Amino acid sequence: MEIPLAERIRPQKIEDYISQQHLVGPQGSLTRQIANGIIPSLIFWGPPGTGKTTLAQIIAEQSDRPYYSLSAINSGVKDIREIIDKAKASGGMFTARKPLLFIDEIHRFSKSQQDSLLAAVEKGWITLIGATTENPSFEVIPALLSRCQVYVLNSFTKADLEQLLQRAIVTDTYLQKKDIELQEVEALLRLSGGDGRKLLNVFELVINASPSGKIVITNEMVLKIAQQNTVLYDKTGEQHYDIVSAFIKSIRGSDPNAAVYWLARMIEGGEDVKFIARRLLILSSEDIGNANPTALIMANNTFQAVTTIGYPESRIILSQCVVYLATSPKSNSSYMAINTAQQLVKQTGNLPVPLHLRNAPTKLMKELGYGDEYQYSHNYQNNFVLQEFLPDEIQNTLIYTPGNNQRETQTREFLKNRWKEKYGY
Repeated sequence: MEIPLAERIRPQKIEDYISQQHLVGPQGSLTRQIANGIIPSLIFWGPPGTGKTTLAQIIAEQSDRPYYSLSAINSGVKDIREIIDKAKASGGMFTARKPLLFIDEIHRFSKSQQDSLLAAVEKGWITLIGATTENPSFEVIPALLSRCQVYVLNSFTKADLEQLLQRAIVTDTYLQKKDIELQEVEALLRLSGGDGRKLLNVFELVINASPSGKIVITNEMVLKIAQQNTVLYDKTGEQHYDIVSAFIKSIRGSDPNAAVYWLARMIEGGEDVKFIARRLLILSSEDIGNANPTALIMANNTFQAVTTIGYPESRIILSQCVVYLATSPKSNSSYMAINTAQQLVKQTGNLPVPLHLRNAPTKLMKELGYGDEYQYSHNYQNNFVLQEFLPDEIQNTLIYTPGNNQRETQTREFLKNRWKEKYGY
């Protein structure tokens, strides 16, 4: 069969949809919206293989609307504008049959690409349905997010996945011709990782690799066939991000065993050695920072080394670095400080630099008071003098808080001796 099993048995009606009862059950939000014919712009957020695309297609079918589909992987602003022009030409904003535009993996669109959707969504030319495996709070621009309702899709439960297998056997015309017995399904469920599409792909692989006659599905049989034919890490697909996430969180959580395991998963899957090293470089500053400044040096040296050497020897260098970072003291204080500072800038805007901190390269600037009353720190005891460095409107604002570790405890004492009365260290 050229068409994959997951596509052949894709539900066409909301009643046939498995799982997500909070959305598609009798009292589900989407069920009521489809019944009323009032569909707002939506963002579906959930793990891969939980039916985001299927839901979009069902909504379009049952609401009898024109349906356009794009993938953020291979589409750009030109493609978006072409569809918007078609929607405008069809008079979308003046009809109840407003066209639906489904964008898969919308988190992969750049800011400018997402910006190109704003006017069409706001003016009602299209109804947008975006699908993402990433947190839309971080990956979808605020202006677009504010115009959409976010619906969370949950991973399939064991019961959901078993029901999916039974449906495939009963409803698919190809599998109906087979004599299939599901004696054991644990291996199938484990390999799926809660991903319905992956479950059906592995199941179909096992069926096609089995000899003719009665097919008895057992865990041993599934693992033997799957390990021969499948790569359980797709470096170009959605699982890529899940494994990287587990990798980073294991290091952040100071578990070298789990960290090296996820590293091995990426290496065995053929992940780009520089991608792994870049992630370690970011983590060394974000999650360790000044609790152990050497971590950044270690990660940078690792990046340089593996870039020069490549596989297979780079696995040893990566492992050394991963173990070092995982067993290092942790602090996200610098990361939190820049987040706080950026948020403060967004809230307060372009505050003027205090006069005493301004540069005065010209006579006019000096006459205007630029640089007046600035106190040169090295002229004072311990190279320090108490003075104001923040704009007047945000004086005494605490932005950096040292972490609770040996090195930053020393930092806290240093700051307390100088800034206690101002910042409260």
